[in-house]
Amino acid sequence: MVGDDAVIEGATGSWEVVIGLEVHAQVISDAKLFSGAATAFGAEPNTQVSFIDAAMPGTLPVINEACVAQAVRTGLGLNAEINRYSVFDRKNYFYPDLPPNYQISQYAQPVVGPGMVRVDLEDGSVREVGIERLHLEQDAGKSLHDRRPDATCVDLNRAGVALMEIVSRPDLRGVGEAGAYIRKLRAILRYLGTCDGNMEQGSLRCDVNVSVRRPGAPLGTRCEIKNVNSVRFVQQAIDYEARRQIDILEGGGEIEQETRLFDADRGVTRSMRRKEEAHDYRYFPDPDLLPLELSDAYIDAIRAGLPELPDQKKVRFVEQLGLSEYDAGVLVAEKEVADYFERVADGREAKTASNWVTGELFGKLNESGREITDSPVSPDDLGDLIDLVADGTLSGRLAKEVFDAMFESGRPPGEIVEERGLEQVSDRGEIEALVDTVVGENADKVEEYRAGKDKLFGFFVGQVMKASQGRANPKVVNDILRQKLD
Repeated sequence: MVGDDAVIEGATGSWEVVIGLEVHAQVISDAKLFSGAATAFGAEPNTQVSFIDAAMPGTLPVINEACVAQAVRTGLGLNAEINRYSVFDRKNYFYPDLPPNYQISQYAQPVVGPGMVRVDLEDGSVREVGIERLHLEQDAGKSLHDRRPDATCVDLNRAGVALMEIVSRPDLRGVGEAGAYIRKLRAILRYLGTCDGNMEQGSLRCDVNVSVRRPGAPLGTRCEIKNVNSVRFVQQAIDYEARRQIDILEGGGEIEQETRLFDADRGVTRSMRRKEEAHDYRYFPDPDLLPLELSDAYIDAIRAGLPELPDQKKVRFVEQLGLSEYDAGVLVAEKEVADYFERVADGREAKTASNWVTGELFGKLNESGREITDSPVSPDDLGDLIDLVADGTLSGRLAKEVFDAMFESGRPPGEIVEERGLEQVSDRGEIEALVDTVVGENADKVEEYRAGKDKLFGFFVGQVMKASQGRANPKVVNDILRQKLD
């Protein structure tokens, strides 16, 4: 099954959009791939650069085992083959912000081979997207063109930071599938703790390969769009590029294989350079680095430490907690949301906890532009609020009022309830007195109700709740009213 945006209608008929993604994920590690320099984001320019990163004569790279473990961990999380033998190569190219003027990467023998990611689509279907490979490589530095009018500045803090390049098969069709794939891949990386997935900081970037073809025809000539740094921009770039290629083909032209850039301000792609082939990079094994040889015991030890991943967690939420497929999918999409929910649901009815998290909490977070990690309402406090409803202390309406106050102040529910005197009244004698007053003041409506105007029952409930300032237990109110009126 393909999404509605997988096929574009051109002037001469239908065209299918074919997409492959190369995701560059910055590895979470304390040191760079081949040096001991720090990797923290946001440091002053050129303060995290070792002699190795600066390519000083006589320096040699030394592999960071922690980065290798992170790559293996990611491969296992992607249901991929782990290659026991892999090789680092030199990729020769003009890198203005990488001092050796070559990149240490992997080519023919990567550390991780074929794998697969299951992607949940909006229509409820699932697409299995093939992973072709994952290889380790060092990142380049950053060229800054806005610091001086007469020169380009270079910050080498990022030079040498470990990257995992995760290459998908051309299995994606349309912008919806591409967006869903990136979000799912980012979630897996975050669950694994191998990449933080912060696209706005550049720790997750995409090269997007787009081609078009008539449905069922062989693959067309692809163009690669480099370094797109948000899901929205990836989708915009795909849509523009697919339509550009269709216009060329329908005009009798041919697609030239090339590398393009996405202009986010204008929403267009533009040519950067003719697409290089592998031989243009003159790959050869790096003579300063031995091949990586991984034992089964090493891989099994990493496998034993894997966390519960989104797909596994979703199954557990459905089968053990009784949530719907949809609710479970929403809750596991981000690790932080799943962790928050599980603390709220601990010892409580899962559906109720889910409703509060995805309803009231998500609504307030969206209004305020906050992430769940910045929520003023802790999961323990939200759980306490749910308990106050369950034990009859608060009605559902009052609970929402208390929740609003919790979100605004960050205070626990008990303090707010006590301060405002919001405890729900369940005492039958007290409620019966209120009912008697309401019934006595509305004798005409009592006669109408008894004459068959059943809809007036809601009027009486509303009057009793108003008289109690919303604190009367609705169930008790309904019971007593029916006894009095019927």
